[in-house]
Amino acid sequence: MKIDGGAVRMGMVIEWQDKLWLVVKHEIRTPGNLRSFNQVELKDIKTGTKNTPRFSSAEKIERVSLDSKVCNYLYADGDMLTFMDNDNYEQFTMHKDMLGERVKFLQDGMTVQMETYEGKPLSVKLPQKVTLKIVEADPVVKGQTAASSYKPAILENGVRVMVPPFIPAGETIIIDTDTLEYVERAKAAS
Repeated sequence: MKIDGGAVRMGMVIEWQDKLWLVVKHEIRTPGNLRSFNQVELKDIKTGTKNTPRFSSAEKIERVSLDSKVCNYLYADGDMLTFMDNDNYEQFTMHKDMLGERVKFLQDGMTVQMETYEGKPLSVKLPQKVTLKIVEADPVVKGQTAASSYKPAILENGVRVMVPPFIPAGETIIIDTDTLEYVERAKAAS
């Protein structure tokens, strides 16, 4: 299926220059009064080499159709991650680099959406939101809650995020796994 170069997004697999590429990052840029373009970081599925082309919205790029299956994350062994297909209990392994920054949000037993091409796992889509505890944050400052400023906090998985000033250390919050940003406080279990 052909798509516009401007519609290429992270996690897609495209065919470009007679190779299959996984889109690792993308950023729409508009330099001055020039036409916008999509700056894309690609990773060759077979060799692992990277390339950073620019696609205009006028370019047509071939998007590869992938098989999708629901899997559970089992464990990490060195740089390899192991997942299990929920339908037939078959196990897959893939390199941590395929998930990029999002690998830190994997939790034991987490249900994920895995995309495969000819039986080979290519990408993993995490749940949109995950709940994590803040282990370190600056103390609350009285009167600062009215401002729309944010303060740094470190989560239990070691990721640094920006949170509203009224959120203390020890609080459990919800993080968006696509943007890696604070969403809201987690509801207390009743």
